[in-house]
Amino acid sequence: MVKETKLYDSLGVDPSATDSEIKKAYRKLALKYHPDKNPNEGEKFKEISHAYEILSDGEKREIYDRAGEEGLNGGGMEGGMTAEDLFSHFFGGGGGGFGGGGRRGQPAGPRRGKDTAYVLKVSLEELYKGKTTKLAFNKTILCSKCDGKGGKDVRTCSGCNGQGIKVTLRHLGPMVQQIQQTCSECNGAGQIIPEKSRCKGCNGQKTVSERKVFEVHVDKGMKDGQKIVFNGEADQAPDTIPGDVVIVVEEKPHPYLKRKGDDLYYDAKIDLLTALAGGKFHLKHLDDRKLVVNILPGEVIKPGDTKCITGEGMPSYRHHNNGNLFINFQIDFPAANWTNPETIAQLEAILPARPALSPVPETEAEEVYLSNLDASQKSRAHNMEGDSDDEMHGGHGGPGVQCAQQ
Repeated sequence: MVKETKLYDSLGVDPSATDSEIKKAYRKLALKYHPDKNPNEGEKFKEISHAYEILSDGEKREIYDRAGEEGLNGGGMEGGMTAEDLFSHFFGGGGGGFGGGGRRGQPAGPRRGKDTAYVLKVSLEELYKGKTTKLAFNKTILCSKCDGKGGKDVRTCSGCNGQGIKVTLRHLGPMVQQIQQTCSECNGAGQIIPEKSRCKGCNGQKTVSERKVFEVHVDKGMKDGQKIVFNGEADQAPDTIPGDVVIVVEEKPHPYLKRKGDDLYYDAKIDLLTALAGGKFHLKHLDDRKLVVNILPGEVIKPGDTKCITGEGMPSYRHHNNGNLFINFQIDFPAANWTNPETIAQLEAILPARPALSPVPETEAEEVYLSNLDASQKSRAHNMEGDSDDEMHGGHGGPGVQCAQQ
């Protein structure tokens, strides 16, 4: 029986655990709680490093089992080894930080793997209401049968001394050229596993493929390009901190609504009678509600007018308020010669009177009439409009003209 189990509990192992089990437990927890991976877990990282520093030493472990931490003269990490030093020593790093380079001549510690990104196309309706969907991907994981080692008899490659590369020098007259090549003996792995010792689960490759299903929550109000991150769920590799799986939201175009931030925009085409005398039109919203939009009698909607329906835009991401729904109006005028003189007379009696013309002497007056444009006239008129736009925007070297804002 041991006097206390605190250090064993820190590593999550039984007091009867073998040296291999203690090493495996520390390796897993150190990668998980390293401050560069989890900045808020510094104390936890020191705790597991302290436990491993003692339990991995046969003499210290024997003293701890018999007399507890008191028997270790206060239980400090003897020899002045810090948690970072122990981590770098365990993983072969040189103290250059998590995943960074070590001191000259020493290999770097475990690097962080690459993130894996996927695009999730989502409709505007789904962004309005929120959505949960399942996505399945193939990912690389460490082989569970060999714990990512590749086999029982793993040897350091003698051809490259475990570096995975060979450096050769080529003399070119007075110059010396340094050539770096992948080691042909281990194919850059730095290790050699005899065929008879290779793991049957991964055939010595250390990793296998697994199908992983992610449940992706698209929250209300998310925007195009926003990311949903699954930390540490990217491909695994030996002595590597897995990167993240990043789901990028891509908003699909909507047939009649446009989105800008939390606001929605809709182009409404109404008839002339509704524009002048009021009326109603329907609009199907993103949650399948039918909005009945009222135009009050006498309100008068002019071509190009924009009105607002407050609070009917997109929900704000992680908030309870909504943006606005803006309605841009187009007026559908009647076709030419749509009525008769009697109706026109009635309109003249109802509508505001025409503005009076300034008096012109009869000797100077000449009646003219409008006609529709033929193809040639349309082309010339279009070119004239383009020239006018150039002039207004300084196309001929003059100052640009700014539009007045109402």
